[in-house]
Amino acid sequence: MLNLDRSKFVTPEVAAEKAVHSGCWVDYGFGGGYPELMDRALAARKEQLADVKIRGGLVLHPRIEAVECDPEQTTFHYYSWHIGDYERKLQSRGLVQFMPTMLRSLPYLYRDRHIRCDVAFVPVSLPDNQGYCGLGISNYAWHTIIKSAHTVVFEINEKLPKLQGISGSHQVHLSEADYIVEGEHEPLPQRVYREPSPVDLKIAELVVKEIPDGAVLSLGVGGVPFAIANMLAESDIKDLGCHTGTISDAFMCLYQRGKLTNARKEIDRGYSTWNLAMGSQEIYDWLDREPELFHPGDVDYVHAPDRIGQMSNVISINGGIELDLMGQENAESASTRQLSGIGGQLDFLEGAFRSKGGKGFICLNATHQKKDGTLKSNIVPCISGESTVSAPRTMTQCVATEYGVVKLSGLSLLERAKAMASIAHPDFREELLQYAFVAFSR
Repeated sequence: MLNLDRSKFVTPEVAAEKAVHSGCWVDYGFGGGYPELMDRALAARKEQLADVKIRGGLVLHPRIEAVECDPEQTTFHYYSWHIGDYERKLQSRGLVQFMPTMLRSLPYLYRDRHIRCDVAFVPVSLPDNQGYCGLGISNYAWHTIIKSAHTVVFEINEKLPKLQGISGSHQVHLSEADYIVEGEHEPLPQRVYREPSPVDLKIAELVVKEIPDGAVLSLGVGGVPFAIANMLAESDIKDLGCHTGTISDAFMCLYQRGKLTNARKEIDRGYSTWNLAMGSQEIYDWLDREPELFHPGDVDYVHAPDRIGQMSNVISINGGIELDLMGQENAESASTRQLSGIGGQLDFLEGAFRSKGGKGFICLNATHQKKDGTLKSNIVPCISGESTVSAPRTMTQCVATEYGVVKLSGLSLLERAKAMASIAHPDFREELLQYAFVAFSR
């Protein structure tokens, strides 16, 4: 081990006491990388602190102790960049505040001090003999946050994959921390997805027909992307690539079947490029076992539309909640209730637009069932004023439902409306077209 100042190595309790003061903003990170030891130590200081604000997002850990120990929010206040399954439960209890942002903008927000970070709790892997650690399963914007924060605490998690990325893209050094804590951790949080429904499978069948050999895939998470990956794995397609916000079991499936080679990528050829890893323990083991296959990168590297656009045949696949006849998409809210976040969807939609041969798909079921058992169309005349417009009409290229795939770019408003109505559930097409002719024929 490199000779380091051993005084930096402290217990989580000491780090929490020395680093966090009343009024601090504390960053917990994003996704599956979670500072569980520091969270517990901070929660234990509830009676000693006031007005401590915690930032995180898409938390996979089963609970945030600092939030759960203080349901009255007398000390701790939690803010999320992206509402996940656990955070939705917090939301129903009034214990989370949502901060809308495009993920690729996070480094700029920290770097230029648009937002304040007093303390960063950074989960890192076991160090090598030179003192370098990997950022595990959540590269996030940690490199920028570490430089922006007043105090940095590294939490060494012995269960994180140890990959460090190309030229240190996923690497930090113990000397960058003000305090370093160690201890035994719980198993890494896993994200398990439901089996694709028959509707998911139908949508996937339609989209798979649009994917050529050598395509560079950005897959969201959920039933349709996983169904697409499984169908591609069983097809005769060749030389797929990966440049995605979140690498998941879907990509591991493609690799195991010999479909994911990254051989035709103009950027990061030979590597799967990603910012977050989220899925089963098997994928975390894969990252640890074969680090030479991956380029984990900062969020502004992976999500940059100009970089994505330099590669050919980028296929971006994401889900939506509802789209209107102009192509505006709501991907994250039910009325004013926040269900998730925009994440990197806009980044990859724009990147696919810029890519030669690229296509950005928004996939959704044509309908959903209401509590009373009746069907409601997910293609609507216009997005409700209370709901979020996640993607503007100018950024929506291709839309897929179980009734077909349409391409909206280059169409007039009336032409877009007719196209969208054509892939709506048949029971709703007539009223959608009636609205379209009144609204867009003037």
